[in-house]
Amino acid sequence: MRMVSEYQIQRWADEAEAGYDVDALKRRGRGRPGRGAEPMQVVAVRLTAEELKALDAAAAKLDMSRSEAIRAAVAGFAA
Repeated sequence: MRMVSEYQIQRWADEAEAGYDVDALKRRGRGRPGRGAEPMQVVAVRLTAEELKALDAAAAKLDMSRSEAIRAAVAGFAA
C-alpha cells in the first residue's frame, strides 16, 4: 500500500479548485482506440486449450497480439 502525503493531497485540492478544462477531459475518450472510422464488432470464438496455446505461440513468433494474429488469419482466409 502506498501512503499519500499531505503535500500530494494539497496539490490535488489546489488543482481541483483551479478548475479543469472540461472539453479536454471529454476529448480523452474511453476504451480502446478505434481501428478505423466504422465501429467494430466483437466476435466470440471458442478455442480448445491446445488451439489457444498454438495461437499464442504463433502470435509471439511474429511479435503480434492475439487479436492481431486472429485478424491476420481471417484476412488470409477471406482473401
